[in-house]
Amino acid sequence: MELWLLNHVPTAVLALLVVGGTVLLAVAGSVLAMRWYPAMADGENNEMVGVVLGMFGAIYGIILAFVIVNLWTDLQDAGRVVSSEASAVSQIVRDAECFPPGPRDAVQAAVGGYVHAVVQDQWPLMRAGDGDSAVTTRSVDAMYQALAGYEPQSNAEQAFYAKALDSLNDVAAYRRTRIADSRDQLPALLQVLIFGGAAVIMLVTLLYGVRSRRARLLFVGSVAALVGFSLLLVLVLDRPFSGDLDVSPQPFKDSALARFW
Repeated sequence: MELWLLNHVPTAVLALLVVGGTVLLAVAGSVLAMRWYPAMADGENNEMVGVVLGMFGAIYGIILAFVIVNLWTDLQDAGRVVSSEASAVSQIVRDAECFPPGPRDAVQAAVGGYVHAVVQDQWPLMRAGDGDSAVTTRSVDAMYQALAGYEPQSNAEQAFYAKALDSLNDVAAYRRTRIADSRDQLPALLQVLIFGGAAVIMLVTLLYGVRSRRARLLFVGSVAALVGFSLLLVLVLDRPFSGDLDVSPQPFKDSALARFW
């Protein structure tokens, strides 16, 4: 459900659903609470509710901040892995320019097959949270075979061949990390803590008594908007290769790899 929402619903609409829905539920809950328990408006329990809300809010805020910062860092790291992988693939193309026409064409054909497999075949699976490594296994093997089938003769060819092989080893390592990143998500217990904690904060907020109905709804709605926006951030950052804030495959189409498109 989470992946479907991220991949099929624009972030602006998702923000309206999550934040607006949270505010609407909180306001509706506040109205119902005052209708069923009108005595709460006197604020007899405000001191206790304030202490509990402050304590829960502090603990929940620290946990939420840690989760959001960690998810944002993971998103940036995933982007750097993609850029590094694409740079390593580009380096193979540049190093192969020093090879004779036959081996050079074989290496470039293998590289072209790899970047197309990554962007056209593997990326949609990664957006769906299933970055199957088998999709690009043959393409990686083809690049290794293209290099293994060439024996450099001159010193310059040997130097560029060694660099190309090192770059290919880097590609294999970055590819494994990229696929692993596409499968990562918050552990179930942490998801329960984040979303369950939000529900607890909102329920405690409803117990705070204010005689003015307008002031009460403004108070409840403001807290709900802040909580809803925080939950939205957790939702859109949890999957680095899904949604509008996803890591783009554009690096595989730039620089020396542009020739393959």
